[in-house]
Amino acid sequence: MKASPEGKPPPPAAFIFAFAAIYLIWGSTYLAIRVAVAALPPFLLAGTRFLLAGGILAAWLAATRGFRPTPRQWRDNALVGALLLAGGNGMVVWAEQSIPSGITTLVISINPLLFALAEWALPRGRRPAAATFFGIVLGLAGLLLLVGPGGAAAVDPRRCAGIFVACLCWTTGSLYARHAREPADPIVGATAQMLCGGLLMVLIAGADGEAARFAWEQVTARAGAAWLYLVVAGSLVGYSSYVWLLKHSTTARASTYAYVNPVVAVFLGWRLLGEPLTARTLAASVVIIAGVVIITWQKSRPRTLPPIAAVRSPG
Repeated sequence: MKASPEGKPPPPAAFIFAFAAIYLIWGSTYLAIRVAVAALPPFLLAGTRFLLAGGILAAWLAATRGFRPTPRQWRDNALVGALLLAGGNGMVVWAEQSIPSGITTLVISINPLLFALAEWALPRGRRPAAATFFGIVLGLAGLLLLVGPGGAAAVDPRRCAGIFVACLCWTTGSLYARHAREPADPIVGATAQMLCGGLLMVLIAGADGEAARFAWEQVTARAGAAWLYLVVAGSLVGYSSYVWLLKHSTTARASTYAYVNPVVAVFLGWRLLGEPLTARTLAASVVIIAGVVIITWQKSRPRTLPPIAAVRSPG
């Protein structure tokens, strides 16, 4: 538990609420995306969602304590918003046009594997322990079982590749946010990220012709309700909670959403949308989640291995 800027650790209730948000609410957003994207173009859907949520937060901050990020904070959070939201969430929405929500979140659950490898690749990065390597291999084996020949998501490899790109963007953006030299207050940072990421996605939608092809008549009451849920629960509550946890907890603990979200999303997709739940999908789920649990557990232990930079050869 990390202390707040005032020097006092946040109350336990704040952590309970934040983890519940990224576990349960984020698990349900994949279902909402699947419903909304049936009537709304993907980048227009995601862009307007985050622009509205960011605008609401910016207005609230301006009215209560001020919303004045520095130029450097705007720059850093614009980059994080582009990676996490435009590259991360935008590509997920694009992929969910044809991939079930449960399968999508199972592929996304490889994020902790990418975190482990990315942190190793950083300057003075630490070599993963043997258990972490085992978790990485296990997670990748589960992913191959899920999307390989005959797998549930093999029908559209382009969309699966899009989800993998989203995972790379999410990992890169999260690591950059954690190592920013002049970080903004978490809620200020989340607001700036939503505004910048949302604006970028709306511009992408315009350049791709989504806005020109869109007609309000396409939006059903069900899709509109799903979009509103994404604005309020997914963005205002869920995304803000994740950014807050990156500041006040550890990346390893914050990334535990990756093995709770699939359980929530697969169950909701099966129960509410009738998405297929095969034995192969269940087996892949168990293997992927087991790999993620091992990685997260290992990363939470004290490290004793020397930095990679110390064991490389001079040449």
